[in-house]
Amino acid sequence: MALDGITLGLIKNELKTYILGSKIEKIHQPSRNELVFILRTRNGGYRLYLSCDGQSPRVHLTRYNLENPKVPPMLCMLLRKRLCGATLIDINQIKNDRILVFDFDGTTEIGDRTKYYVICEIMGQRSNIILCDNDYTTIDAIKRVDEEKSSIREILPGLKYELPPLQEKCDILNDDAQSITKSILAHPEKMLSKAILENIEGFSPIVGREIAHRTVFGDKQVGLLSDIEKERLENEINIIKTEINENKFYMLESADRVPFDFSFTNIRQYGSSLTKKEYDSVSELLDDFYFEKDKLNRIKRKASDLFKLLNSAVERTSRKINNRRIELEKSENREQIRIYAELITANQYRLTAKSSVYELENYYDNNNIIKIPANPALSPLQNAQKYFKEYKKAVNAEKLLYNLIDEGEQELVYLDTVIDNLTRAETEREITEIRDELEQGGYIKSKKGNKNKKEKPLPPMEFTSSDGFRILVGRNNVQNDILTLKTAMNYDMWLHVQKHAGSHTVIIADRKEITETAIYEAACIAAYNSKAKNSSSVPVDYTLIKNVKKPTGAKPGKVVYNTYNTLYVTPTKELVEKLKRQ
Repeated sequence: MALDGITLGLIKNELKTYILGSKIEKIHQPSRNELVFILRTRNGGYRLYLSCDGQSPRVHLTRYNLENPKVPPMLCMLLRKRLCGATLIDINQIKNDRILVFDFDGTTEIGDRTKYYVICEIMGQRSNIILCDNDYTTIDAIKRVDEEKSSIREILPGLKYELPPLQEKCDILNDDAQSITKSILAHPEKMLSKAILENIEGFSPIVGREIAHRTVFGDKQVGLLSDIEKERLENEINIIKTEINENKFYMLESADRVPFDFSFTNIRQYGSSLTKKEYDSVSELLDDFYFEKDKLNRIKRKASDLFKLLNSAVERTSRKINNRRIELEKSENREQIRIYAELITANQYRLTAKSSVYELENYYDNNNIIKIPANPALSPLQNAQKYFKEYKKAVNAEKLLYNLIDEGEQELVYLDTVIDNLTRAETEREITEIRDELEQGGYIKSKKGNKNKKEKPLPPMEFTSSDGFRILVGRNNVQNDILTLKTAMNYDMWLHVQKHAGSHTVIIADRKEITETAIYEAACIAAYNSKAKNSSSVPVDYTLIKNVKKPTGAKPGKVVYNTYNTLYVTPTKELVEKLKRQ
């Protein structure tokens, strides 16, 4: 899952094609380790995304508009001051290493022409983005590195920028396959995949494993390669050299369509266990590969307290339900208790006090003798009354426990919907609205003295079917209620994924007959905005709004319906993005 030097070189080539000569209009810093440059060219605008996050460092063009903090960080203000209005005049890569240098022609604070360099080091946890002046003196960096953090080089304002130590490896772009093969074979003690990785600059582990797989159909110690396998190794290196120039990119996905890895070469080592998706643009590939994962991580960071609260509430509610079911099982012998009471009452004239056991004919069981435990300190009548009292208590407990268990199960369903909404939230405002919902529901204590004026609620997500129908999707449970019960009209169409948490989806009829195409596309949107988004053949119920009712006292988002049809769909991100209103 690493962005290797070869792929970074291909990114550089793509960026040169699209944004060389562009001017910086705006700069945003969505989070501590992310920057977005809004660029303007003669052919339109582009968003250049730069990240030095340790889990997913990268540089590419993005089509996504990330939410920015209300107050820009100090580094963002500095970058705006130096770079806004500057022209991108060149992009260079240091050999095949994971370092890109963006050359900008800008002005100083007093208006003199000068050059600035934005250096992106894509090196895992040591990744960084550094701003330098025209003589490569560091102005500032996202991650300042002092002597305590690194004894090799410091990255601090005022210090000259120094390249990290470079490794002496073969250059796949310029060296011939024969010399590269020779350098690999010089390490007979190593496994082939590791020897490839350690001797060719710019390769990620998946590429090293892929060449080994194509050569020996797995992996093998270099010293054990046969002459035929050595020839095959040289041939595969030549093929890789060719593939680099083809500008084809591949993303591997698991069976449930979760991105697994990517590369510039056609990966075959996983056989049919993973599916492949081909791209002509490396930026588009990286956008698709990282967006969902980064979005989830970003939301987890911003809403970590809510996830913790919700998970605790789920555990607490589940524990209560289990305890009540245990109590319910104990009350199941109430009929036996009733029989004890009735038999004692019917036979009290025969019974004597101070008996610890009553042996009586059970007329409920063919008059077989039954032994009934008794309290010798009580009279037969008092023992009967005691059993009647226990029976009544068990009957009442059963009714109460059934209600409490049902309430607990409904609460679990509700909490599941909130977690689903929170997982799919994309902005801080969406998280804030979910926080408000939980506050109104009593899950979060209201903050005293909070007199800040609340922002206007977000509108539902909006899509347009390919034949022109508006499709609205709720972002949270409160919005689901408003959309279904207030916004939509009786003859609009309501959709919801079956037996899964998900958003209410409404097709606005606008006095027209809703088409099968609109229903199918809305069903795909409903499935995508649910817990079943990565599944296939997802059942989606649809019915007219007039058939949807909210039970009295039900939690937000809870509705019932009896008349409906079901459509089975497989949601795809491509279709949903295509239909989303920009």
